[in-house]
Amino acid sequence: MSNTATHLAPPSIVGATSRVRFALAGAVLAMVLLLSIAACGNGDESVDQAATTPAATQASIQVVDPDVALELIENPPGALTIIDVRTPEEFEAGHLADAVLIDIYRDDFTQQLDALDRTTPYVIYCRSGNRSEQARQIMVDLGFSNVTDIAGGYQAWEAAGHPTVQ
Repeated sequence: MSNTATHLAPPSIVGATSRVRFALAGAVLAMVLLLSIAACGNGDESVDQAATTPAATQASIQVVDPDVALELIENPPGALTIIDVRTPEEFEAGHLADAVLIDIYRDDFTQQLDALDRTTPYVIYCRSGNRSEQARQIMVDLGFSNVTDIAGGYQAWEAAGHPTVQ
């Protein structure tokens, strides 16, 4: 028997040492990954676009209740345009004063929006909020910077007792 054999660790200890190193490396990798994710945030933070965007390109895309929308319409920031995205039949049955009808179901709906000034402030609504949510997303995708959607749509507007045109 040679002396070198007595200096080698038994196979069970060698295997355990490798497993410990592997586990330690995995733990370090997991820690680095967790710290990286924590540094990026969880995505729930509300970003104040006014604080992070130059004044000339500030975006204001929001959903507001009918009372806030009424205040905005009564005290508009410049040349405000109100867009009703419902059908012509719904529009004829009643709509907000000075509203422009752009029916979301028309094949050329996106083209009609695309022809509008992107810097003009807009208030949009539909019957209950679903179609205006879709319209709002299309407007965002087209680069509109100031869109206010009335939460609950025309139904919520009427329920709040706000004025309509028949």
